[in-house]
Amino acid sequence: MSKHQTVAYIRVSSVQQNTDRQLFDVERDKEFIEKVSAKDTERPQLKAMLEHVREGDTVVVHSMDRLARNTKDLLEIVETLKAKGVSVKFIKENLAFTADTDNSMNNLLLTLLGAVAQFERELMLERQREGIEAAKAKGKFKGRKATIDSDAIIRDIAGGLSVRKTASKHGIAVSSVSRIIKKSKETQ
Repeated sequence: MSKHQTVAYIRVSSVQQNTDRQLFDVERDKEFIEKVSAKDTERPQLKAMLEHVREGDTVVVHSMDRLARNTKDLLEIVETLKAKGVSVKFIKENLAFTADTDNSMNNLLLTLLGAVAQFERELMLERQREGIEAAKAKGKFKGRKATIDSDAIIRDIAGGLSVRKTASKHGIAVSSVSRIIKKSKETQ
């Protein structure tokens, strides 16, 4: 007879971000850690977690926005888990969803809080776009700093290295090398 597991799903949006603050004080039998955006449900660790959990298990997530970016995905993932007989706990929101009970208030809160989180994200992105446009209008926005040494690429091409080998040498796409070559020709 197998023991029911407490399974943690931990997600941050980028490799630079730290997962330590999520569920640091929650005991668990297994964890699935993801360092990717939640823009869709095609996340390897999310899929692995969904395949791993069994009836009677509990999935613990720091907050709703760690599981899904929009309300539709959030509701679908929770329903998928409940259909498998798996409970879901959101620590930050202090909400739990169990397969064997259907709590109308919790379902309402899940939908409302999921919608509020999605709305907050959309507002944040809108403000970010507005800020960038305002900075551009004032000539203060330069974009992110170049991570590619264009001069080194032009030297490699001028030295006879092929576009493909230059791209490989610098760890960039062939299209990036082609764009740099084209820009270099335009400025000559």
